[in-house]
Amino acid sequence: MRSGGSFTGEDGAACVSDQDALARAGNGDQEALALLYDRHAAAMLRLAHRFMSDSEDAQDLVHDVFLEAWQRAGTYEMARGSVRAWLLLRVRSRALDRLRHARMRRATAHDVADYTSPQPAPVPSGEADGARARELLASLPAAQRQAIELSYFSGLTCREIAARCGVAEGTVKARISRAVARLRIALQAGSAADT
Repeated sequence: MRSGGSFTGEDGAACVSDQDALARAGNGDQEALALLYDRHAAAMLRLAHRFMSDSEDAQDLVHDVFLEAWQRAGTYEMARGSVRAWLLLRVRSRALDRLRHARMRRATAHDVADYTSPQPAPVPSGEADGARARELLASLPAAQRQAIELSYFSGLTCREIAARCGVAEGTVKARISRAVARLRIALQAGSAADT
């Protein structure tokens, strides 16, 4: 037996049921969560790959489901199915949620693009225009300005910005989209006023 966990018998075979392991994990037992991971992660990852085109996204999804299972172990009801079924149902549900959110983000980005002029925004040139661009950047909400600066001036990807800022990648994309739309409108309004 392992010290403190008693997850294996004398012959090394697992002697803890999934239900017991989940209950222990819900009480903060990391070894119990690791046991559930060893038993079910492969099946969960296979299911996640059916929904997610990117392997890293599928792995992130499985990680998030295990984190959720750890935090919400008390919501498991044995009468409704096995722990494995409960975990797989959570993978499916979270994958569908992510796909829905991705579709909504694309639709929102499309709506923003439709709302703004299809013509590219005028690019500031010269010292006066550079000052105007800096002024417009400074007028953006802090989160949008940060996303623009990290993307355009630091060359970070949306995923890198999300990791640095501690927000979802979709949130970063939405902030950049809104900021670009605001800048485009402001620059076009400024160009119209100059003519």
